[in-house]
Amino acid sequence: MLNLTLSLLLALPAASASPRLSVQQAFDTEATVRSFHDAAISPDGERAAWSVRAAAPDGTETLGEISVRGVESGAAHRLTAARDGHAHREWGAAFSPDSRTIAFLSDAGSPGQLQIWLAPAAGGAPRRLTRVKGQLKHLLWSPDGRAVAFLFVENSAQETGALVAYKPDAGVVEEKLDEQRIAVADVKTGRVRVVSPADLFVYDYDWAPDGSAFAAEAAKGSGTNNYWIAELYTIDADRGETRSIWKPPLQIACPRFSPDGRTIAVIHGIMSDEGSTGGDVWLVPAGGGAARNLTAGMPGSARALFFRAEDEILFTAHVEGGEGVAAVNPVSGKLASLWAGAESIDHFAPARKGEDSAVILSSFDRAPEACAGELGEWKPLSSVNTGAKRLWGPAKSLRWDSDGRSVQGWLLYPLDFDPAKRYPMVTIVHGGPSGAQSVAWPSRWNATLPSQGYFVFLPNPRGSYGFGEAFVQGNVKDFGGGDLRDILSGVDAALKTAPIDPHRLGIGGWSYGGYMAMWAVTQTNRFAAAVAGAGIVSWQSYYGQNRIDTWMLPFFGASVYDDPKVYAKSSPIEFIRNVRTPTLVLHGDRDSEVPTPQGYEFWHALKSLGVPTQLVIYQGEGHGIRRADHRLDIQERTAAWFDRYLK
Repeated sequence: MLNLTLSLLLALPAASASPRLSVQQAFDTEATVRSFHDAAISPDGERAAWSVRAAAPDGTETLGEISVRGVESGAAHRLTAARDGHAHREWGAAFSPDSRTIAFLSDAGSPGQLQIWLAPAAGGAPRRLTRVKGQLKHLLWSPDGRAVAFLFVENSAQETGALVAYKPDAGVVEEKLDEQRIAVADVKTGRVRVVSPADLFVYDYDWAPDGSAFAAEAAKGSGTNNYWIAELYTIDADRGETRSIWKPPLQIACPRFSPDGRTIAVIHGIMSDEGSTGGDVWLVPAGGGAARNLTAGMPGSARALFFRAEDEILFTAHVEGGEGVAAVNPVSGKLASLWAGAESIDHFAPARKGEDSAVILSSFDRAPEACAGELGEWKPLSSVNTGAKRLWGPAKSLRWDSDGRSVQGWLLYPLDFDPAKRYPMVTIVHGGPSGAQSVAWPSRWNATLPSQGYFVFLPNPRGSYGFGEAFVQGNVKDFGGGDLRDILSGVDAALKTAPIDPHRLGIGGWSYGGYMAMWAVTQTNRFAAAVAGAGIVSWQSYYGQNRIDTWMLPFFGASVYDDPKVYAKSSPIEFIRNVRTPTLVLHGDRDSEVPTPQGYEFWHALKSLGVPTQLVIYQGEGHGIRRADHRLDIQERTAAWFDRYLK
């Protein structure tokens, strides 16, 4: 049994007394912390590469800077195709099978258009490999090192995924399908050929060990909408012939071939967004046949997996609000915990030889840095966040009972916490619903609100990753039921733990968290203020408005047309007359996942009922808010709203 436990208290040193920061100062402090696109390690374990995010001057675009360093020693050197000294979009480093060459993406020399470049891993001038037009990502070298595969949306200027702002409709509304396909670039000639068929959107893929085929997580039709019904395919690398070998009951991610090419491992479970992965590790015969769950009953949720040997699948996992690394034998099903801790491990990449791996580590008291070394003995390679300032006090892991089950969450103390004082508390519900409040360095309101004198409670109610697949599926057909009871029981636990004023409680969140804020204020008057970002007020109208309706089928069990009652019972609009809580409503105006009519409907209802409310729409934004001035505005309005009603 996988046994990954966390300490109950992360004892952070108390901050010295100082004047309270303004929201602008807190935002500026948070903005100095650099995040990472990715990390990679050479197959021989000798070198590691990572890409640090950088913001364009106007704040509308994300740039990237790649560095390479020896795992054991040596100085880092910048890997770039640029000759102008400016930052560019550069990320996605991938080492060749012989560890001598690095392929990476860069728009140097072709502004706004990524291309594949090749550079000596030991240092030297890079050369441009491709000259294509469209969206490129996820580079994978062929096993023989003669080609680089990538995911390619030809002639498209629109980033993939449901988080980006959609193109405004005009004229006849049609669903335009720009399929993301597997393409292969020849290393010698640069010639590019598209392999997978034109009617198939590929989300993730892997080379077969002999280079003859690909394993692909893919779906026909709209890539934005159909992730939730993706199947596992094999695709012939020469002819592009496809075969569906598994139509999973739920969602899949991370298809990976075994070293002998006979099986493909995937993560399977109920998931919300592509890229937010959690589930059990399953094994599927590459030629087709019955899929097998290797980790049934595991009290965690696998995030990413890797075949390290014929008899070992390595995987990272969410575990009880923390993170871990484990291994499972694909034959015996024997499960072993290899590392567990109160740290977030992102972009984990193990070497083919030896025990070393590269990873981006962070925690409540450690800003992100690229690290490498033996498992659990990782040493920092980067130092981009040296001196990062924490905006919160101690972080405490809470456990409580709800409906007879154990639930976990995190309680962040205010900056400059004084035990002689009583403080307001804001509960922030994570997005998803499949997601997790983990031990990563906080950002957005999780970072800002403690600097403004608030406790911040981060619950992991049923529906969250990290407690086993049965727990993740615990809110299926029950949005706002058991998950809200878990949250309210957690609020009670927080009140028993710290000097929190029970009359000064707030709730907020984005996406599913925004929905839970809307729902909570229709079910209880415990919260004196709420902030709902990209929330859902009516599941019935939402079903027909959003551009990703297939995600709702596994969570509600049927379409709204076939079972309208299951949608109605979880819709805040059905109970709107109960609301007394002042609620701030925030929304991007081009949100594919949660269209703005949901925000308008909730705001309009509260306004009509005489409940204090305000609606703020952010122009040009999708589900994820990108512009720095918009993010600052959200933090300022959120703090001001809670200050008004909780202080």
